[in-house]
Amino acid sequence: MFEYETHKLRHDQLIREAATARQVRQAAKARRAARRAAAGRSGQNDQEGTVSALRSRFTRAA
Repeated sequence: MFEYETHKLRHDQLIREAATARQVRQAAKARRAARRAAAGRSGQNDQEGTVSALRSRFTRAA
């Protein structure tokens, strides 16, 4: 019976963690959408973002 109870507790914990992760993803998606909408209203139609090249990250091999 102890194994079943620990399994049930772990299962419930995983369900809560999954719900929290889902909520975080939804909040991030809503923030991105709000930022895009605000940029559209302010007249900034350029999609400016960070630009990174792989060359600048790594040193040249010998």
